[in-house]
Formats: sequence, structure tokens, C-alpha cells
Amino acid sequence: MKRIEAIIKPFKLDEVKDALNRIGIQGMTITEVKGFGRQKGHAELYRGAEYIVDFIPKIKIDIIVPDDRVNETIEVIMNAARTGKIGDGKIFVSNIEDLIRIRTGQRGNDALN
Repeated sequence: MKRIEAIIKPFKLDEVKDALNRIGIQGMTITEVKGFGRQKGHAELYRGAEYIVDFIPKIKIDIIVPDDRVNETIEVIMNAARTGKIGDGKIFVSNIEDLIRIRTGQRGNDALN
């Protein structure tokens, strides 16, 4: 099993969620996060004073998928989240040693669905 973490622009969340649902990905965790990469933030004007916004609002999507669904899931996220502009985000993939469904005690792939 793999954990896929995708950091995306907030306005792309519905498109990504709908695209993942179309390929049968039902479970995901969404977190509102802030950060920066190459964007480095930006300056804004508020009541005549300029200030620097260092951290840009983003959405983090966490998904656990079986090994054979990783590439398909990544492609779907990339296609749905891409705007072609700086700040589209990143996708991280890591190994999951085990997964336990608390209610039933199921483990591994049995606990995924």
C-alpha cells in the first residue's frame, strides 16, 4: 500500500475529488494547509499598507491506495489539479506498513475498502 499526499490549489479540490471518485477512490482526508515553494509568497495591500503574505493557502489530500493503483491515482490528480502556472503543487508517495480499520480490526488491503 502507498500513501499519496497531494498539495493542490484550493479551487481545484472539487475537480480532483470528482476525478478520483470517477476511478473508484472513495476515501480521502482533506486538510487546509499553508506553505510556499518557488512562489515565495506575495505582497498585498490592505488599508493603504503593504504587507507580505509568506504562506499561501493550499489543500492537502491524503489517500491510501493499493500498490497497483498508485500510477493511475497520480495521473488523475495531476490532470485534475494542473493549471500550468506556478504553485500547482506537489505529490508525495510513501510506503504504508499496515492499515487497521478500528471498527472491525481488519488489516492491510482488507481495511482499505
